[in-house]
Amino acid sequence: MSFVEVDHPRPHVALVTLNRPERMNAMAFDVMIPFKETLEKISRDNDIRAVVITGAGPGFCSGADQKSAGKIPHIDGLTAPTIALRSMEMLDDALGALRAMHQPVIAAVNGAAIGGGLCLALACDIRIAGSSAYFRAAGINNGLTASELGLSFLLPRAVGTSHAAEMMLTGWDVPAEEAARIGLVSRSVPDDALLTEAYRIATRIAELSRPGIELTKRTLWSGIQAANLDAHIQAEGMGQLYVRLLTDNFQEATAARAEGRPPNFSDSK
Repeated sequence: MSFVEVDHPRPHVALVTLNRPERMNAMAFDVMIPFKETLEKISRDNDIRAVVITGAGPGFCSGADQKSAGKIPHIDGLTAPTIALRSMEMLDDALGALRAMHQPVIAAVNGAAIGGGLCLALACDIRIAGSSAYFRAAGINNGLTASELGLSFLLPRAVGTSHAAEMMLTGWDVPAEEAARIGLVSRSVPDDALLTEAYRIATRIAELSRPGIELTKRTLWSGIQAANLDAHIQAEGMGQLYVRLLTDNFQEATAARAEGRPPNFSDSK
């Protein structure tokens, strides 16, 4: 079974589907490594002028896989802290591949976009949401920071500082209609119209000047990253690892969720 599927629903348009619906397309390494490789291959395909990203089943991407994260390559001989650093680097690289693509990328958010899934959507150039989609900055609910994979850099730029702070400090869900109101997505459409709308946007992009589109994407991201996104992501990652390694809060959040009770967080192990 392939965890990443590629289709060509319209001329010059690629549809990339995260295909692990039983785990709501969580960011296991078995998913994200082929996802990055797929994006890099499509970026080199000069017939493709626009890309749509979506998820199979009822979820877009539910973030970190807390049960079956998959095999991390190239970690033989490394200790746990270094493995954690390499793991975060692999996820950073996967989302960085979205920003680096020659083609504009449209996130067709068909369901839950949680934690890293919200970060994945923010790494796309355009976001539209089906009516059943919702967004959650989940790290704070897991006893960690809500800052990961560029979230504290990109989210305030998308929705403003107050909306970003509320999302990140509460861990509350933002439904599709609210996401459209605050600018997290361009628009919310009925679920059954989601891909049609994404293809409409992609087809329009494919009709326009290739160098004009590519340079526009580059300058958009250059403007967003004026404060140096890559350095910011490293600072975020260190903060997340600090909380993850020096407390048991993530394990407590996972256990509490499985047991149907509120978590009891602590400031130390």
